[in-house]
Amino acid sequence: MDKFKFSLTDITVIKSVMNRHGVTFKKSLGQNFLTDPAVCPAMAKEAIKGASRAIGVIEIGAGVGVLTKELLDRAEKVVCVELDEGLFPILNETLAGYDNLKLVHGDILKIDLHKLIAENFDGMDVVVCANLPYYITSPVIMRLLEEELPINKIIVMVQKEAGERLTAKVGSRDAGAVTVAVKYYASAEKVFDVPRSSFVPSPNVDSCVICLDLTKREDYGVSNVPLFFKTVKAAFGQRRKTVLNSLSNGLGLDKTAIALALNNAELSESARAEALTMEELVRLSNEIEKIKK
Repeated sequence: MDKFKFSLTDITVIKSVMNRHGVTFKKSLGQNFLTDPAVCPAMAKEAIKGASRAIGVIEIGAGVGVLTKELLDRAEKVVCVELDEGLFPILNETLAGYDNLKLVHGDILKIDLHKLIAENFDGMDVVVCANLPYYITSPVIMRLLEEELPINKIIVMVQKEAGERLTAKVGSRDAGAVTVAVKYYASAEKVFDVPRSSFVPSPNVDSCVICLDLTKREDYGVSNVPLFFKTVKAAFGQRRKTVLNSLSNGLGLDKTAIALALNNAELSESARAEALTMEELVRLSNEIEKIKK
């Protein structure tokens, strides 16, 4: 069968295919379909940029296949994890003719990703690419990072505000605990903006595409990783308070101990989390570990 010959960014085509299969948009699953023909090719090109060998792609959610198609045209293999099984008949039509696609019904937050990668991408560099529903952006990204998966890059479209927070400089007003986590595991950058007019139904916010490059991960000298992230979460958990107060409350340590750690890390007792750099947060966490011993 020939590959689908119509434009999957044409809303008339999208509606026709969906009506033919008796499928409707599901806002509950964050389904917004791209109608800007330039976005998905740009995301797919970013996914394979700089590759030195065959690329395998994990796509999270396919919609009607508009991004999937661009990935299939460029990658050795695409495994799409799709929660809505009702979209499978549509994808079998829109992506007919491709032999490098595997559809997997499952929840990206629950599926065994180590097993999925081992079974499907032997000898390939693996990247993750997705148009992420806004409500699962942080949980998905944190799972991909924290599980230490053998993946090179994560290229995702997210709500613009979330993307700017994820790629912010640690030590700036836009930074949060998730910013620090991303910085710990990867090098992050915003690639381009995507206006809300690029989608149907149109969301209430603009989006952007970000790239997290896990091959450019730095060693910050964290002596106790669980404690580091517990410290970061506590520090940013009460942003309006000083780190002295927020850490005392969040870590269950008295202020004298936190003050000593701050002093040993050469930090002010009046410092606030958003003003601390990555290196300062690491020094503070390492000093707290010494005190806890």
